[in-house]
Amino acid sequence: MVPSFPLLLLPLLPTINPHPLSLSQPQYHTMRSRATHPVPSMAMAAVAAVMSLLVLGAAVPTTLDGPFPPATAPLNDGVFRGHAVDLPDSDPRVKRRVRGWEPEQVSVSLSAAADSVWISWITGEFQIGENVELLDPKTVASIVRYGYSENSLTRKATGHSLVYNQLYPFEGLQNYTSGIIHHVRLKGLKPETQYYYQCGDPSLPAMSDVHAFRTMPASGPRSYPKRIAVVGDLGLTYNTTSTVDHMISNQPDLIVLVGDVSYANLYLTNGTGSDCYSCLFPHTPIHETYQPRWDYWGRYMEPVISRIPMMVIEGNHEIEQQIDNRTFVSYDARFAFPSRESRSFSSFYYSFNTGGIHFIMLGAYISYNRSGQQYKWLEKDLAKVDRTVTPWLIAVWHPPWYSTYKAHYREAECMRVEMEDLLYSYGVDIVFNGHVHAYERSNRVYNYKLDPCGPVYITVGDGGNREKMAINHADDPDNCPDPSTTPDEYMGGFCAFNFTSGPAAGKFCWDRQPEYSAYRESSFGHGIVEVKNETHALWTWHRNQDLYGDAGDEIYIVREPEKCPH
Repeated sequence: MVPSFPLLLLPLLPTINPHPLSLSQPQYHTMRSRATHPVPSMAMAAVAAVMSLLVLGAAVPTTLDGPFPPATAPLNDGVFRGHAVDLPDSDPRVKRRVRGWEPEQVSVSLSAAADSVWISWITGEFQIGENVELLDPKTVASIVRYGYSENSLTRKATGHSLVYNQLYPFEGLQNYTSGIIHHVRLKGLKPETQYYYQCGDPSLPAMSDVHAFRTMPASGPRSYPKRIAVVGDLGLTYNTTSTVDHMISNQPDLIVLVGDVSYANLYLTNGTGSDCYSCLFPHTPIHETYQPRWDYWGRYMEPVISRIPMMVIEGNHEIEQQIDNRTFVSYDARFAFPSRESRSFSSFYYSFNTGGIHFIMLGAYISYNRSGQQYKWLEKDLAKVDRTVTPWLIAVWHPPWYSTYKAHYREAECMRVEMEDLLYSYGVDIVFNGHVHAYERSNRVYNYKLDPCGPVYITVGDGGNREKMAINHADDPDNCPDPSTTPDEYMGGFCAFNFTSGPAAGKFCWDRQPEYSAYRESSFGHGIVEVKNETHALWTWHRNQDLYGDAGDEIYIVREPEKCPH
């Protein structure tokens, strides 16, 4: 479902490559330019294979063929909404299945490098009511036994544990206290190696089943995970289950969740939920949450994230204000982050390597001003990146800068004004966002102008949550929002002024799909990144309504380090 592109030839190799779409150091040519080059005899079979793919229409476009004319998929009312109804607490996939102090909600997340991971889990039962008593974290030890075989878990690591509260200073609201949350870091691991592990407290005994995970490749320009899944605004609906099923069918080595996890804040503390909290509950004294939805989410996801590492960054649905104006408490407690390893010392922003990719996870709901700690950390982190070791630089945060949908239009403009120049100067290759509940991929863009050295921005806020799918565009007739309504409610500030140049000069919105928007579609789904080498990465977007393996959008994102020095 991509717009039509010029016919492409994949590169010719001195030796036969059995997988023409995964060529080493590819260089694309049009048929006309390719006809002027002699074909090495040793590559004839590869040429034949490529030509067969072209005849079948299987050639994948690249960013070198862009910028592409803007394209919008027609809205299909029969499939775009899906079954966006939350799984009930009676669903067996979200019910507690362990006894006593046995671990549940087991998950794996990465450290800053391939030789280390975090194992997290929860023991004990949460409590909810007007009067709750905290569990003592010292009741249960935080121990992981692991090794190369499920029958030989000879290594041991210990960690720390905590309990968090979600408290409300209003009569009638139910308070929550979590089970005991454990985080243990495993160190000294071998890259690209399968490890088996058990977590819990063997002295009780209260140990989990044996799980397994595979470490990431070591940092290096020719070393990459095979597939990285990117998903946003996931929630816990029947749409979510479809997204997760499709995602797992693509066999990712890593999952990147770009914010908005459980959507517990679409509920009152008594468990009554709504697609639109402010619509149904406009007069509550504080924005309530139903924290057990976090536990339901962890139980549902355990079979996936206990074996596939997941990295997450905060979204607006993780704010969850409570007593004393505390925020993001659940997010901060439930996940392990390589904050100390990446020297950010914050769960709101951090970085990590996976093979030849350096990921930067940024916080849109904490100060991003140039005088603030996050910006100063970002400067230092970018300055330390060695592009001969990690050629690819990918940035992730929740609200998009380049979305053309009416929902959240230019909401994060103040963040863009503060940070875009810095990211551009260091040659960020791809940016992943969520927040807008739809899919959109940009042409390479910088400061709202087409730029061959700008990043490709991809919005994947279509994971399946119960809020409405975004279907209206800011450039549709009479759809341009009032500028005063666009700033983010939590961060405040106003930076989204009328455009000063280009086709939209003097206006707040374009009157047609902007030239920086390459493709957009309102469907639930997820994306997959397959980095092939130092310069080429295949991006595919998969819709829930399609067959497993089918792509609704695909493109090779090509780096040009010689053309775009940083």
